Amino acid sequence: MTALPRRIIKETQRLMQEPVPGISAVPDESNARYFHVIVTGPEDSPFEGEDYPMSAPKVRFITKIYHPNIDRLGRICLDILKDKWSPALQIRTVLLSIQALLSAPNPDDPLANDVAELWKCTRSGLNPDILVFSILVQHESSALDDARPPEKV
Repeated sequence: MTALPRRIIKETQRLMQEPVPGISAVPDESNARYFHVIVTGPEDSPFEGEDYPMSAPKVRFITKIYHPNIDRLGRICLDILKDKWSPALQIRTVLLSIQALLSAPNPDDPLANDVAELWKCTRSGLNPDILVFSILVQHESSALDDARPPEKV
């Protein structure tokens, strides 16, 4: 590898000696021409405290939704929002994945266990109209913890 130009050396030294608030810039061990940079969002901006795209965006539902992979606080159980996140993913990908989750829930890996149990009953041949009525009544009365799926007739 060729020697680094004096300017790069001086700028790197200055970055290390006088770090910029909210910015971390560390030269790569194998090639000092590359830096690993983290920029935190500026105060009083929508990006404050975020390190997107290096970590997944924080996403949740504000509107209440009855879904096995979404809890009562609107948190979403979706792999790309947790351990499968990659900086190569985009907000568009996140939104498409949430849309797909809405049409294809995964009750075997639920965030809302009570909802997942009722969801599994729907898939086993129960009359969906009865189950929807049952879900709405139970949801409104906050009796989901004691919910029992209706029996087949």
